[in-house]
Formats: sequence, C-alpha cells, structure tokens
Amino acid sequence: MSSSLLHPPSHLSQATALHHSQEAPSILGRSTGAVSSSLFQSLLSAPETAELWTIYENLLLSCLRTGDDDSAHECLGRLVNRFGNDNERIMALKGLLKEADANDAATLNVVLREYEQILQDTPTNIPICKRRAALLRSIGRISDSVTALTSLLDFSPTDAEAWAELADLYFSQGLYSQAIFALEEVLVLQPNAWNVHARLGEILFVAAKSSENPGQLGEAIKRFSRSIELCDDYLRGYYGLKLAAKQLLSNPQAASQSRTGSDGFAIPDAATLGKLDEMATEKLAEIVRRNSAGEKGWQGYDMAEVKAARELLEKDSGAVIR
Repeated sequence: MSSSLLHPPSHLSQATALHHSQEAPSILGRSTGAVSSSLFQSLLSAPETAELWTIYENLLLSCLRTGDDDSAHECLGRLVNRFGNDNERIMALKGLLKEADANDAATLNVVLREYEQILQDTPTNIPICKRRAALLRSIGRISDSVTALTSLLDFSPTDAEAWAELADLYFSQGLYSQAIFALEEVLVLQPNAWNVHARLGEILFVAAKSSENPGQLGEAIKRFSRSIELCDDYLRGYYGLKLAAKQLLSNPQAASQSRTGSDGFAIPDAATLGKLDEMATEKLAEIVRRNSAGEKGWQGYDMAEVKAARELLEKDSGAVIR
C-alpha cells in the first residue's frame, strides 16, 4: 500500500491521486472486514489502526479528484461504520460527497442549507464551517465566503488553514494588504512553513508591482530568502527570489530612494541583489536539469512549475536549458 496515502491528498499530484484511485478497489477489497458492521467479520479482520482511517479518508478524497465516486462512497461507508454519522469530520465528508454528486446549482443550494441547519444547532462545528465557506466560494459568493471564514476565526483564531484560505480569497479580489495580514497570521502559527513564506513573498511581489512600492519588493526578497533557507530545494522560493531581485535591479533609482522596506527590512544593495539573482539562477537551472534527467531525489516537483522555471531561465539567458 502506498505510503503517500498517509499524506494530505491536496499535496499530491494529479498523477498520484489517479494512481490511488486505480488502487482503490484492491485496497478496499483487502480490508473489508476491518470496518464491517458485522461483529463476526470484524473479529476475523486485521487489527484496527489509526493509519487505516487516515488511508480511507485520503483515498476518498483522491477518488473524488479523479471521478471515482463509487470507491469514494465505499470509503465513506466504512468511515461511517466506525465513527458514526454524528462525528463532525464525517459530517463534512458526507457533505463533500453530496457536493460532488450535485449536478446543478439547485442541488448545491440544498447542500448549503443543510450546512446552515447543522451550524444552527452547533455553530462551532469547524469542519462544516469550512465546507460551507468552500461551497460559498465555489458558487461565486466570495463576500459570503469571507464572512464565513472571519466568523470561524472569531471562535478559532489559531486555525492556520482558515487564515490561509482567507488570504487566498483576499488575494483573488485584489485586496493585497488584507491577504498579507492573513498570511502573516499563518506564519505566527507556523513560523517554519517555507511554502507560506514563499506565498507571502509572491503576494508582496504582486502588490509592489501594482503600487510601484520598492519597499514591498524588499520585503518579498526577505520572504523568499527565508523560504529557501528553510527548504533549500524549494523551486517557488528560488523562482520568486529571482523575479524580485531582477525587478529591483531593473529600477535601481527607485530602490535607492526607498532602501528600507515597510517592516524596517533594508533593501539589499545592487551587488547583493546581483548575487541573489545569480544564486537563484544556478539553483533553478540545477532543479530543471536534474528533474528533467529523472534523477532520484529530484522528482515530485509540479511539472507546470518546472516548465515555468525553464521558461524564465531561457528568457533570462536566451539559451535553452537542457
């Protein structure tokens, strides 16, 4: 059984999710008795483990991503047999399957009303709060989704996932200051999350370009640098660092007039920016080259990101990276 079934499915590539979905019938077939409602069958089955239920939940989500609704429902049935219909996490998974089964807006609105009915009875049901916010976003009710998340954070202010989703919603609406604030809250809770540092750098980069604020570019440099300090093979960190460094190098006058970022971070001088650009270029070239060669330990990158890195390098140098 693949160990990747123990990882959050949102972090898996589409190819891996498809592989899991293809394996679902055999995985479910090997462990039928483990979650059987029959006491006799359960006694004959393999011992129950916490990993088993994680596998079922992640397998359910992978099956939904690839359209294998039958296996997803089978996984849900086993989870319901074990934890019951009143478990908050099970409620959210049941709602997720209803959303996946819905084929029109009217059906989705029925699911939304069911979420709202559950929250009337238990307003602090966090999984249902999150599903409601996600469903509101998916049907285009962005402001209602923001309100739902801010309400959730009122009673659960340490929920990093909710802060991250709120940041993404703000960013999608061009509300960069609010998105930056929300991601800073994520970093208060998860200070070593290199992907969040890089994401914050990306938003600062976009905000700086829209407002022509070199100070925010300097802060973006800091965030990208922290990202690759925490994970020295993180492609997005190097990609963003190169973009931000090149942007500052292309406008030295504006950078020199604003040598201090919005948080007091000093914008690097031209020599330092050149070294950062050179380092990022070398690392991106190594990632692209070794990933393309299929080297062990250099796989697992998102292929769209690898392609973007290759194009950036080719644009920068005028030479094809092989």
